Amino acid sequence: MVKPNLKAIVFDAYGTLFDVHSIIVLCEQLFPTRGEALSRAWRARQLEYTWLQSLMGRYEDFEQVTEAALRFACRSLHLPCEPATRAQLMDAYLHLDPFPDVRPTLEALSNFPLAILSNGSPRMLRAVVEHASLTRAFAHIISVDEVKVYKPSPRVYQLASQKLGHTPSEIGFVSANGWDAGGGKAFGFQTYWLNRAQVPEEELGAGAAPDKIINTLTELPALM
Repeated sequence: MVKPNLKAIVFDAYGTLFDVHSIIVLCEQLFPTRGEALSRAWRARQLEYTWLQSLMGRYEDFEQVTEAALRFACRSLHLPCEPATRAQLMDAYLHLDPFPDVRPTLEALSNFPLAILSNGSPRMLRAVVEHASLTRAFAHIISVDEVKVYKPSPRVYQLASQKLGHTPSEIGFVSANGWDAGGGKAFGFQTYWLNRAQVPEEELGAGAAPDKIINTLTELPALM
């Protein structure tokens, strides 16, 4: 049961607030009939590379990781990816569309301090938030770049607690990525897994199970 003592709410960015697959339109223009396959392969490898970087004790910022994942995804699908094409796709990642439920939810929760906690680099996060005209909605936009390790490292979640000045149990953490919600719960946040894709819950054990599962962000205000 979620306790009614939340003092702040923290959101993941990619897949939670911003639709990483809104780039399918451009991918399809560049590679007809292969756009969706490229977008999904790119996203999957992007996440895998963040985990591998952390496990190896290495760190490259999210922009570098994202471009490396794009190069691999194109090779794996036998698609040509010249420098100009890569630049066009990378620029699209700075202009991802927010999901339709984002703006009304943030407005409904404006009595809370709101923050973003993301794998994204500071430049990428500033760009995507500004593109969506959401800068004023957030008290903090927090990047893993400050600790140079990726989610789900506890050091990342600790950043939010430090920046907001609240204990983990006083922070609500919202993510559409089940593994990320699990990481936040294991750290001590009150977690809300936004199951946009209606997929099964992760098998990470009771200590990482989300407090609540929601299907759209608009369910969130009533739970606060």
